[in-house]
Amino acid sequence: METPPASLIGDKDTYQPQQRREENPQENLKSTTEIRQQPQDCPTEILELRVSSALASRVLEKPQETEKLAAGLQGDSVKSPGSTSEMPEPLPASDLWYCPDGSFVKKIIIRGHGLDKPKLGSCCRVLAFGFPFGSGLPEGWTEITMGLGPWREGTWGELIEKCLESMCQGEEAQLQISEHPESPFRLTLASFTQGRDSWELEASEKEALAKKERTRGTELFRAGNPEGAARCYGRALRLLLTLPPPGPPERTVLHANLAACQLLLGQPQLAAQSCDRVLEREPDHLKALYRRGVAQAALGNLDKATADLRKVLAVDPKNRAAQEELGKVIIQGKKQDAGLAQGLRKMFG
Repeated sequence: METPPASLIGDKDTYQPQQRREENPQENLKSTTEIRQQPQDCPTEILELRVSSALASRVLEKPQETEKLAAGLQGDSVKSPGSTSEMPEPLPASDLWYCPDGSFVKKIIIRGHGLDKPKLGSCCRVLAFGFPFGSGLPEGWTEITMGLGPWREGTWGELIEKCLESMCQGEEAQLQISEHPESPFRLTLASFTQGRDSWELEASEKEALAKKERTRGTELFRAGNPEGAARCYGRALRLLLTLPPPGPPERTVLHANLAACQLLLGQPQLAAQSCDRVLEREPDHLKALYRRGVAQAALGNLDKATADLRKVLAVDPKNRAAQEELGKVIIQGKKQDAGLAQGLRKMFG
């Protein structure tokens, strides 16, 4: 036998024949009054009428699923106080901060307060644990100034400064560094003084800071530290690039010096790009032409390397470095031609 639909069952229960109503008018009036006085609970009745037989059997077989469903419908109010300790929730995505250059991931242990973050010139009181010796950050409490001081020259200094720029006062964070995945490091920002963004500085202040960075970069380069020198030159350029065009002529010197560091660091592509910036402003800049020639030779672009080195020798025929480099490029070109000829003979011989 087929079961009639739920809506028909409801109609059958509430259906009263017209004849019965006419025979008992007093009873009808009384029942009507009682119906009006009864509280309505329509949502519950609608839910009960629409429960399928499959869901009903599932609830009977697994009552624990009913509790989960009820908890989900009613919200957090039905959760027991100890539920958080018994089932720890995964760390929300908002508690993780990924450094844009991919050098580290910051996991927030204790959230700070306020919206302000350290800026250029902010004096920060920090607590550090786990950082290696020579990182520029001593173990325990210390005070460092954002944008100033020798502590920023190494790889660790740059990384710590990036992390502090993303922290609020009172924040405690654990750093997972890509180069040291086995050992997390912890950093707490207890307090900091008010600083300024680079765009808030006057042009004269930016030029003065850039000059200090350039001077320190030259000292590091002469001391045999091209990596630290490149960081100083890069920071100086970032300050000067915010000035209105054409910008100070010091940008040319900084790009040329940065190219020298990049060549020593084995970054010929970046060195060629830095030289391009110089030659856009000064097409006859001999150091930039020479360094771009060396970079193009390292990249295997021998024709471009030859062109740049010949331009240098056309202006300075006694330039010994350019002569030697051009000789290397010519020899390398002959080897390439010989290898190509041998390959062709094998192919068509």
